[in-house]
Amino acid sequence: MYFEEFVLGTEMKLAPAIIHEEDMLAFAMKYDNIPLHTDAEYAKSTFFGKCIAPGVMSFMSVWAKYLEMDLAGEELIAGKSTKIEWVKPVFAGDELTGTCTVSGLTKRNGKNGMVELTFMVHNQNGELVLTDVTEMIVKCKPCGA
Repeated sequence: MYFEEFVLGTEMKLAPAIIHEEDMLAFAMKYDNIPLHTDAEYAKSTFFGKCIAPGVMSFMSVWAKYLEMDLAGEELIAGKSTKIEWVKPVFAGDELTGTCTVSGLTKRNGKNGMVELTFMVHNQNGELVLTDVTEMIVKCKPCGA
């Protein structure tokens, strides 16, 4: 989708992402190996009472569902930035759903523009667990198209 085809305020629903315990532990062991993510006995003694999913894993689980939509398609040039905020913990077995909204459009030049997407992600209880604002650079329509 070309930059000019994005419409400010357009909201898309994301397919659900399930946080499977074995995936959560494997991710944590490789990328975020701290006891809160990997040691059930330790986690029992914390505020959370059990292991929580690494925040980046929670986001990436939802991001994978967004990528399935292939929103920009071949017109995507590159990602520019992302800002994730973790609001509530995510646990093994949680089902994450959310929305992706076109929240900003900035034409950079005649060749490309920046599309800002805002993600609001909830668990199966309807609780907001994370938000994200991502910026991507997208091709503009060729002259005369």
